[in-house]
Amino acid sequence: MNILQVLPELNAGGVERTTIEIAQALSTAGHMPHVACNGGRLEDELRAAGGILHKLQVGSKNPMSLRRNTKALIDIIKTHNIDIIHARSRAPAWPAKAAATATNIPFITTYHGIYNAKSGLKRRYNAVMAKGDIVIANSKFTKAHIMMEHNIDANDIVVIPRGVDMSVFDPKLVSLADINAVRKKWGVGDKVNDKPVILLPGRLTRWKGQLVAVEALKSLGGNAVLVLLGDAQGRDDYVAEIESKAKSLGLGARVILAGHSRSMATALSVADVVVSASTDPEAFGRVMAEAQAMARLVVASDHGGARETVLDGAGGYLVKTNDSQALAEAITKVLALPKTQYTKRGQRARKRITEVYSARAMKTATLALYERALVNRGGK
Repeated sequence: MNILQVLPELNAGGVERTTIEIAQALSTAGHMPHVACNGGRLEDELRAAGGILHKLQVGSKNPMSLRRNTKALIDIIKTHNIDIIHARSRAPAWPAKAAATATNIPFITTYHGIYNAKSGLKRRYNAVMAKGDIVIANSKFTKAHIMMEHNIDANDIVVIPRGVDMSVFDPKLVSLADINAVRKKWGVGDKVNDKPVILLPGRLTRWKGQLVAVEALKSLGGNAVLVLLGDAQGRDDYVAEIESKAKSLGLGARVILAGHSRSMATALSVADVVVSASTDPEAFGRVMAEAQAMARLVVASDHGGARETVLDGAGGYLVKTNDSQALAEAITKVLALPKTQYTKRGQRARKRITEVYSARAMKTATLALYERALVNRGGK
């Protein structure tokens, strides 16, 4: 099979990571993975996975670019004998659907997020993600949203949870030296347990709840630090707001904006507790799954995909959304656990992630879906 995945770019994020993982699975199985996007920091990983990158600005929301990108995708499909085109984001899905129709190949979409629609125009824009020959939802929560939002039958949607690469997210592969090096880089001490580390990974955007976490830190007391791990992606005003909030609460030195990490497994290993304080529902909640794969206990807002990835009272806690006091209380519970109890709970959480949310299961299910799409279309 020659599979073309389309997305805006190849930078940090769950969509991009899943794209790389499917490219790896295709290449390993003897197929040819192609990706059309504007490139990014993960280009080398795509090439290492055996993928071919077609640089194209398919992420543009300008309607004038639709015809140009459609033609470019048609050229790629014809030149490389593409069997299936798989759209992973709304803007590129429009030209991808047009190109698939023009070349009579299957069009698959993955609904990676919960796309807000406050107007009829926005709802029509989002609807392209529900127009695949097969629509993939990355959680049961996402499937329910698609059914309600787009009036699609449940049988037309396949749930394939986002996967965690257990060979990468393995606590045994992270050394104490690695952990101490990151702690030193973040300024939280060069020895484990110098300062409890509360880690909130995710791009710096308001709905990810960084401000809620800062308020929770104030309620904790002690010397715990909050590390906000992720890119600002140009949101300088929001960064300034976070810094101002921390300063006003007397937390300046205890709130660390650490930027992007190229080794999330190591970053998670540094944490004593990993937090998702999202004020809007996460479609899946990749970080919560990855943290538990690293045997870290988590605290997450009680909505969206977190209700599937986090077992309340087991791998962590679910707390009321946008409630800094509830978040602080749950973090306190985790930090107060005896080491032996924390370790046992972390090991059980990793076992569950291995069984339910592994990248291997996600890859197998996705490749089987590609085969099904070709059979349905009468292809090879």
